[in-house]
Amino acid sequence: MSEAESTTKSAQDPNGQNGEATNGEQPSAAAEPSAPPTPTAEQRLADALAEAARTRDQLLRTAADFDNFRKRSRREVDDAQRRGRETTVKELLPVFDNFERALLHAEGSADAKAVAEGLRMVLKQFLDTLERMGIQRVVATGQPFDPAQHEAIQHLESPEHPAGVVLHEVQPGYRMGDYLVRPAMVVVSKGPPGGGAATAS
Repeated sequence: MSEAESTTKSAQDPNGQNGEATNGEQPSAAAEPSAPPTPTAEQRLADALAEAARTRDQLLRTAADFDNFRKRSRREVDDAQRRGRETTVKELLPVFDNFERALLHAEGSADAKAVAEGLRMVLKQFLDTLERMGIQRVVATGQPFDPAQHEAIQHLESPEHPAGVVLHEVQPGYRMGDYLVRPAMVVVSKGPPGGGAATAS
């Protein structure tokens, strides 16, 4: 090989690779990851339908749970009311038993005083039973008329009581705590004759 040929070869291929220059940046450009494909309209529709189906299924389960809760609550309320009535009846049965015995005794007894005493005992037992149940009798006679507890069925003139005072209790009232079970039916004073009429009206 002549010196000219050797010089030419070296100029063409300084690294011994037939003159092809290596470039380290070109392979990296080809290795870059491609962007995720944009979902098509059909894919978006399918995803929306699937999400709607999941939401509908959740709503149906929620509605079923609520319906079961409502039925269970209704049963619990009914059971509580039944147990309350049962407890009330059990509390009152001894009172009625004693009242029946008092009547049987009254039929065979000529002692009216003994019969009255027996009935008073039964009445006291009844009131004590109501008090244990949280039911109290409304105080009426001699008290100022209170429309929240009393129901006036008559107004009478009274020289002894000012207008607006309860003269007589016709039917007792009862309350359970702050709840009025039944108002007391009462007769209310109109005040002294003549002077109290204007006040009562």
